[in-house]
Amino acid sequence: MFNIQLGFIPRIQIAEAMSWFIRWITDTFSFIFQPIRTYLGMFMDFSIDAIEFIPPMVVILFVAILAFFITGKKLGLAAFSLVGLWLIYNQGLWDRLIETFVLVLIGSLLSIAIGVPLGILMSKSKTAEAIMKPVLDFMQTMPAFVYLIPAVAFFGIGMVPGVFASLIFAIPPTVRLTNLGIRQVPNELVEASDAFGSTPTQKLFKVELPMAKTTIMAGINQTVMLALSMVVIASMIGAPGLGREVVSALQRSQVGPGFVAGLSIVILAIIIDRFTQSMNTKK
Repeated sequence: MFNIQLGFIPRIQIAEAMSWFIRWITDTFSFIFQPIRTYLGMFMDFSIDAIEFIPPMVVILFVAILAFFITGKKLGLAAFSLVGLWLIYNQGLWDRLIETFVLVLIGSLLSIAIGVPLGILMSKSKTAEAIMKPVLDFMQTMPAFVYLIPAVAFFGIGMVPGVFASLIFAIPPTVRLTNLGIRQVPNELVEASDAFGSTPTQKLFKVELPMAKTTIMAGINQTVMLALSMVVIASMIGAPGLGREVVSALQRSQVGPGFVAGLSIVILAIIIDRFTQSMNTKK
């Protein structure tokens, strides 16, 4: 008896409007999307070929030595990197690892290059913060699979749409924590820099960003981890790497190969996470 009929209200054409909007963007800005797909794809292919040209054991030893020094000459991460990367090579997944690493690296660098300036803008303008907060909320709460739809529409299939999806999915932590870090800089330091006649640029680069470094690096760490988490999802639109091995094993119900590929992703994630955390450790 409490069922209210709302049939007289016409259905809002949300799906149709969004489809039209995506088609309009694709057609209108194809002159931008096509060069990005072509040249970014070429750059990523070149990067993969360049790293794969180096003997795997040389790369493994280099990473282990770098881990030894970046952690303050501690053996833990160096030993884990040596054993973990050798295990991936032993399982015949070295090429897939390099493809995954390049995908994560490019996606993370683009996210950081865009996210840090946006975070600075948010910290300096309440209007920008009010506009960008709901946008960031939307980006973080939208299911990751949804990002694949515009990525394919704009760039087709392959590594480039995978980078685009990773960019949207991974950028919010860098933006938020850059904004938070700058806003948490003590007012006394800001006032002191103003008293000494610092320009806004000097105040930003010599006071605010150095003081906010720890918070910003925490955001960058989260961004890199989120970019890595998109590896498997991006493989569904043609992105190569370890994610493709996981999806292939899932489709064929091959538990063993899927476990090995998943373990390889975990090893890579731990190494990248420890590297970024060590870079943020105050010596």
